[in-house]
Amino acid sequence: MNLAAIRAIYIFEMSRTFRTIWQSLVSPVLSTSLYFVVFGTAIGSRIETVEGVSYGAFIVPGLIMLTVLQQSVANAGFGIYFPKFVGTIYELLSAPVTVLEIVIGYVGAAATKALMIGLIILATSTFFVDIRIAHPVWMLAFLVMTSFSFAMLGFILGIWAKTFEQLNLVPMLLITPLVFLGGSFYSISMLPPVWQTITMFNPVVYLISGFRWSFFGLADVPVAASLAAISVFAGLCLLAIWAIFRTGWRLRT
Repeated sequence: MNLAAIRAIYIFEMSRTFRTIWQSLVSPVLSTSLYFVVFGTAIGSRIETVEGVSYGAFIVPGLIMLTVLQQSVANAGFGIYFPKFVGTIYELLSAPVTVLEIVIGYVGAAATKALMIGLIILATSTFFVDIRIAHPVWMLAFLVMTSFSFAMLGFILGIWAKTFEQLNLVPMLLITPLVFLGGSFYSISMLPPVWQTITMFNPVVYLISGFRWSFFGLADVPVAASLAAISVFAGLCLLAIWAIFRTGWRLRT
């Protein structure tokens, strides 16, 4: 394992975050604060509790997951797309660095950024609502697994994209709607039976459900199903990345 190469990629990617601190960290926190104001005040005044939890506290896991998914995909996507765009990707491909080391460097940095933002938003939420985490270890575990899994998805999208428009297309048209329709701001049990069945085909439901369980001990799907879903998703992303570097798809053209 070439630890020096991993460290170089990781530090380079992390340094970009601190050069654009307002865009990377402050902007997501401000956006989330607006969600608290709008949803917590406007809707929370009409829905006092959901399954015994105050509505303001109930939406905290969904808001954190929304931001973490978006940031994981965006950071990893841009991190690998920019070297393709300027042509420095060829230096990386010709260096004595394995696929695993490249993935650890880029995906690790993107996941770290998303994890930092998620924890900052969690701390910010305490100014709005009273939060008590029932299973803090599992909360961190779900947060880390989600960050790394979707950072790998962003890494794949960054390789696939040929333009900046394509790079933003999937997060805007796919990730965000899936999160909004995945129970971020409501419980799946509140939906009619038909829509409950349809919603179960949304993979984000399992992530949000497991993450919310770590806070309140409440889950729309079994926790084991949430862990299985995120493990399968991470495995598929790793397999796709291995195939991309094996064939050179969108890397050597």
